[in-house]
Amino acid sequence: MGRTADYSRQSCSIAATLEVIGDPWTLLVIRDAFQGVRRFEQWQERLGVARNVLAARLKTLVAHGVLEPRLYSERPPRNEYVLTNKGKDLYAVLLTLHDWGQKHLYGDCDAGVVLTHRPCGAPLDPRIACASCGEIVAPTDIDVVRRDDKPTVGDVLTREEAA
Repeated sequence: MGRTADYSRQSCSIAATLEVIGDPWTLLVIRDAFQGVRRFEQWQERLGVARNVLAARLKTLVAHGVLEPRLYSERPPRNEYVLTNKGKDLYAVLLTLHDWGQKHLYGDCDAGVVLTHRPCGAPLDPRIACASCGEIVAPTDIDVVRRDDKPTVGDVLTREEAA
């Protein structure tokens, strides 16, 4: 994806995720997919990204099962791209990235985008909660346990490609 970083020998879920979605254009493609963009021309117009770059990002997202192509025109053959369940699982990532950027980069400035929690009408302030007990999770609430028998990012991605 145009990066020079090689995470293949690391054993880390974050590094493995970066191999799939770590490119900035890729995250913006996913952001727009959540906003209803499905067609190549729509992404190209909204993002202003070079066609070859966009085509490569879409190909990667399809290869990793984040987007699924669906034929919408037979002549000429054209696909639209929809989020898979795997892709939809990235929603919390985008919400927390948005929140971090608003707090730490835009601050008091208007970013032009406000996320509102529809049921209560309040501006969204995303938090991570434990699925078992429902409590909000702070960094100090987490124990990181490392194992010696862990697969590397390269192993995981090779296994994914074979599936």
